[in-house]
Amino acid sequence: MFDTICEFIPRDGDYSPRTRSLDILRRVLNGTLYDVLPYQFHQERTGAGEYIPLRNRRPSVRYALCRVVVEDSVSLLFSEGHFPTIDCPDLAATAFLANVVKETRLNQVMIDAAIRGSIGSVAILLRLLRGRVFLDVLDTSYLTPTWDVEAPDMLVRVTEKYKVSGQTLATNGYDVVDATDDYWFMRCWDTQNETWFVPYPVGEVIEPLVDPSRSVRHGLGFVPLVWIRNLPGPSASGDPNDGACTFRAAIETQIEIDYQLSQAGRGLKYSSDPTLLIKEPATTDSEIVKGAGNALVVSEKGDAKLLEIGGTASAAVIDYVRVLREMALESVHGNRASADRLTAAQSGRALELLNQGLIWLADNLRISYGEGALLQLAGMILRATQLYQLNIMGSQISGLDPTTRLSLKWPRWYAPTSDDRQKDAQTLSTLAAAGLISRESAVKSIADTYDIEDVPAELSRISEDLVLDKEN
Repeated sequence: MFDTICEFIPRDGDYSPRTRSLDILRRVLNGTLYDVLPYQFHQERTGAGEYIPLRNRRPSVRYALCRVVVEDSVSLLFSEGHFPTIDCPDLAATAFLANVVKETRLNQVMIDAAIRGSIGSVAILLRLLRGRVFLDVLDTSYLTPTWDVEAPDMLVRVTEKYKVSGQTLATNGYDVVDATDDYWFMRCWDTQNETWFVPYPVGEVIEPLVDPSRSVRHGLGFVPLVWIRNLPGPSASGDPNDGACTFRAAIETQIEIDYQLSQAGRGLKYSSDPTLLIKEPATTDSEIVKGAGNALVVSEKGDAKLLEIGGTASAAVIDYVRVLREMALESVHGNRASADRLTAAQSGRALELLNQGLIWLADNLRISYGEGALLQLAGMILRATQLYQLNIMGSQISGLDPTTRLSLKWPRWYAPTSDDRQKDAQTLSTLAAAGLISRESAVKSIADTYDIEDVPAELSRISEDLVLDKEN
């Protein structure tokens, strides 16, 4: 059924198969896959009386299972209670990066990137404007990366090219010859410049002209763009620049669920107004009105009955859909836990075991979006301080060491209960008293639980409190 629906999506020969593949997956993620189908689900026949197959109808019930799996996994990745802390030996750099996270709303940016990148890949663009840091999430459907041959993990250039209407260009201040025509829009990032090109009509084979009024020289010495491959494994597009799609294995099952539930809803509507069957014509020529208050008179040997259906079919559909949902969630490592089965408050560890599949998925995403993208982005910002003075949270910062080693401290998957916190406190107290860990390590291990943002400052306050206690 998925392949059948995809055939309704127009093919544009000017774009690569990768662009089409990512576009289809994005339609699934955004819930717009069925928009290309020509008929509503309740339309059974055309105006000419021809029967409309189900494959040509848009389902009336849509269960966004793929979107749910993506958002559940991303919530465990970058939500307010799960966002990692960027740590490094340089305390000034640590404080600076913590302020960058707040000012740029980096957790919101990374959530957006992880959701949009679930189709295979996504890019984050770093921009420095008037000393401030800005981050933009870019879809990679129309981006073409060029990698360094001697350093395959380093970008040399990224080119963006897509079609745009002349009317859109005119609205954005471009001089276009024909507002009804389509144009190619292009821009390119390299290690020194962000180059914009003058849009030119689709169909013309010309060398694009540089637009000097919009082109910018950043001079950073690196491409200010982080390319993120979603998950390890073969990509749905077949392109090595993309990772595996988070929800690809569940698409066919989601479509089956949508159509089965739509059919079940159609049956329930029919049950409330079944078809009337008359064996012989009624003796009256008046219009037939169904209802308990309207008697239907037929001839002596005639008969009239309602063509009703049993309720077992609807129950069977619900059971079938429930099985399909379980299978789809298992195939993409979604959350299969049911709230009805939780009879009491569970510990954080119990919830981890209950949602082990979702934890595995989020743990894999941590590698791509955390240890890979987030640390790379932080390193770029530190390198930028060598060339520019950045204004972060009202402070002017420059000259930070870009070679300092960065790491991420991830919080627990689930918030600990009071019993969990008590056991942690006893364990840390015993280890610190025995000299097996330092007080700083103990405070760091519980910093996320108790919302301790500045560990050195917290240690200083603890020392002051100990001195006051001795004096008293």
